[in-house]
Amino acid sequence: MFNNTLVTNEIKNAAGTEKEFQRISTGDGRATFAFIGESPAYPHRFTIAHQEVGSGINQRRKSVLRFDKTEAGAVNANFSYKNGIWIVVDRGIGQETTDVNIKDLLANMMSLLATTGAGTTVLFDCTGTGASNLISRGI
Repeated sequence: MFNNTLVTNEIKNAAGTEKEFQRISTGDGRATFAFIGESPAYPHRFTIAHQEVGSGINQRRKSVLRFDKTEAGAVNANFSYKNGIWIVVDRGIGQETTDVNIKDLLANMMSLLATTGAGTTVLFDCTGTGASNLISRGI
């Protein structure tokens, strides 16, 4: 469960600087947080949501963690644009009894985004091979 205010290094930017968020809504398996100090014209939001589907041994939980940020256009500041990024965890909860497999998959994702080669340090500057290829359309 997230605190209502995230101010103790839970969220950082690419420079590794703490970014503070405040809960603005909760309900129906979803919580939305707003960046503290955001401009109303340029919202910067973080959302987490969960949904369970199926039943018995076929039951699954789909969870999404999403960030969206609206910014002024670099070419024409009269036009804004929105960027978003999210990760979805789709797990079988009807049969799975531990979090080990999900944690391994999350570690796979994090290392591909945040490290290169033999790096063992998590970097916030998104220099990992996965991040580079997501940004530049690499395959």
